[in-house]
Amino acid sequence: MKRNLIVAVTALLALCSCKTQYEILLESNDVDSKYNAALQYFDTGKYQKAAQLFESMVLLTSGMEKDDTVQYYWGLSNYKFKDYLTAQTNFEKFVESYPRSPFTDMARFYILDCMFRGTYRYELDQTPTYKTITAINQYIIDYPGTDKLDICHKMLDELGERLDRKAFENARLYYKMEDYKAARVALKNVLKDDSDNIYREQILYYTAMSAYKYADMSIQEKKHERFLQFQDDYLNFIGEYPESSYRAELDRLYRKAKEL
Repeated sequence: MKRNLIVAVTALLALCSCKTQYEILLESNDVDSKYNAALQYFDTGKYQKAAQLFESMVLLTSGMEKDDTVQYYWGLSNYKFKDYLTAQTNFEKFVESYPRSPFTDMARFYILDCMFRGTYRYELDQTPTYKTITAINQYIIDYPGTDKLDICHKMLDELGERLDRKAFENARLYYKMEDYKAARVALKNVLKDDSDNIYREQILYYTAMSAYKYADMSIQEKKHERFLQFQDDYLNFIGEYPESSYRAELDRLYRKAKEL
């Protein structure tokens, strides 16, 4: 029994002491072997292993010709592994360290892409959205001939739509709460701040509806004056959107308001 225990312990120690070829390579100082293996892992889609190998080379290749390649592929491996937060940090450090590298323009684009992926739904804080829009616009200024221009504009369109929707939904919240006076003011302010809001049709519709409902709920002495506000909002709406699907409903309310 004692002999079996010794054999078991010896086998366990041998097992614990065994390291994979990858683990041995990760701990080695053989730059060329690590570099070639990292590129092979990258090319075969094993991005996490590639990222770990490239990271392990950063100090070893400092001052060497391939230093910028190692750091760039470290970031790219993390990006491909979908660790966008780490990749963004990698690329930001890369751009700061190697402003004239042939990889710099792509590194800057990947920073934008990581920032874009880190933005939130319209219901949440939009501070990252504003920062990303600023960064994209600066990239377009710095690289006007980039082949990523279409992608940049698509990102700007999506981020802009998100901000437009947040502004619209925040104002419409007063309407949902049946605070129609506040809703009309808030909706008008949305267009005052951004006349090109892509939800302009809906904003003008809810502005008119807020005016109508506010007038309808008013005391008798105030109804006439407030229905005149609705009529102004109605005329503004049909002036811009005569073929709108909201037209029939507003037409009916307009005829009713004219009779009061």
